[in-house]
Amino acid sequence: MTPHPDGLTVGKPRKAALAAWIGSALEYYDFFIYGTAAALVFGKIFFPSSAPAAGTLLALSTFGVGYVTRPLGAVLLGHLGDRFGRKRVLVLTLLLMGLCTVGVGCLPSYASIGVAAPVLLVVLRLLQGLSAGGEQASANSMSLEHAPENRRAYYTSFTLSGTQAGQIVATAVFLPVAALPQADLLSWGWRIPFWCSAVMVLVGYLIRRTLEETPVFEQEANAGEVAKLPLVVLFRDHWADVLRVVVAALIASVSTIFTVYALSYAVNTVGLSKTPMLWVGVLANVAAVITIPLWATLADRIGRKPLFVGGSLGCAVLIFPYLGAISAGSYVWIFALGIVMFGIVYTMTSAVWPAFYGEMFPARVRLSGTAIGTQVGFAISGFLPTIAAAVGGSGRGAWLGVSIFTAGLCVVNVLAVLTGRETHKVPTAKLGLRESRVDGAGRVEARA
Repeated sequence: MTPHPDGLTVGKPRKAALAAWIGSALEYYDFFIYGTAAALVFGKIFFPSSAPAAGTLLALSTFGVGYVTRPLGAVLLGHLGDRFGRKRVLVLTLLLMGLCTVGVGCLPSYASIGVAAPVLLVVLRLLQGLSAGGEQASANSMSLEHAPENRRAYYTSFTLSGTQAGQIVATAVFLPVAALPQADLLSWGWRIPFWCSAVMVLVGYLIRRTLEETPVFEQEANAGEVAKLPLVVLFRDHWADVLRVVVAALIASVSTIFTVYALSYAVNTVGLSKTPMLWVGVLANVAAVITIPLWATLADRIGRKPLFVGGSLGCAVLIFPYLGAISAGSYVWIFALGIVMFGIVYTMTSAVWPAFYGEMFPARVRLSGTAIGTQVGFAISGFLPTIAAAVGGSGRGAWLGVSIFTAGLCVVNVLAVLTGRETHKVPTAKLGLRESRVDGAGRVEARA
């Protein structure tokens, strides 16, 4: 590490970004294979006594249940990360998610053990949510605090690129599985993606355990400035930023509607084939992996807010023709609009928020602030497939109500982002300081 003008040391941004990318890909592979299974098979395996529509609704509800413990995980893991370091949290979240995912793949069905099967499914899903509550915030903090000041958005965006890569792998693994005969799919085929997680988690663990702690945290620890009670400092001095992140994080509603609701609606309501709908997700996420670092590079030049607002408003508009194309059964328009909306426009927000949220807080509460703010917002977004299904109804015309609902959330998100400060020119050492601003000459004025 080399000296930095503000007294910090320059970290290893490439290594930190790579570790965040790989670990995030592995962790969100685990998380999203659950979402795919919930949309396609869990209603028949764990809720067979319900009517088909009710069984699907219950299965989607278990996907949302994982978001209940995300805020709890954010509180617990945020405290650990700000008190004892980012690296420990990164390793812990990966192992917890992996063990729970393999456990889901080993669960007996409702036909075998009755109501205990869905109960165990919900318990494991809750533990998955606990892990996810600290994953992205710790990876973002690690990348941001290792990054050069003029490339913070670029390096932190690798966390979200990893998330998209995890979704690609999760969906791709289900492509051959979903093509199995129905009897094989429901008996053993659906378990394969969950069991594959064991190998992936081992690889992720070997990578993350070699990470170095961030220069920012090490300097605070050496100076004795680490907050003993980060949550007290956070809610005493930075509650407004936490609230802003909660509302801004509702942009994740677009992801959950695209990933879970649209798939279930297309297959179970409209009657479209599973395979092409899964390929829409694969191709959209491939596009996202490409566009996220490009948008992030632009954000380092022009700022975070223009891209975030543009992406949110774009999604508010595009959700209508996308779900309308599914209702009409037009595969050409489904592919085209799905790739544009999720792979290009939505990624304008994905590329920006890892840096934008983290830059709102000082280092001593950064992980807690980012984790709690995002996970409360994500918890709300996680139930949106269920809420959307209830709002839109169960018929083929449900797409319009769901589109209006999602667009409204995007507009609320924009209002929250507009109230935040632009941070792309603020030095890392001065991030999150109250009353900091950039003057006309580009100098940063800050006061604690």
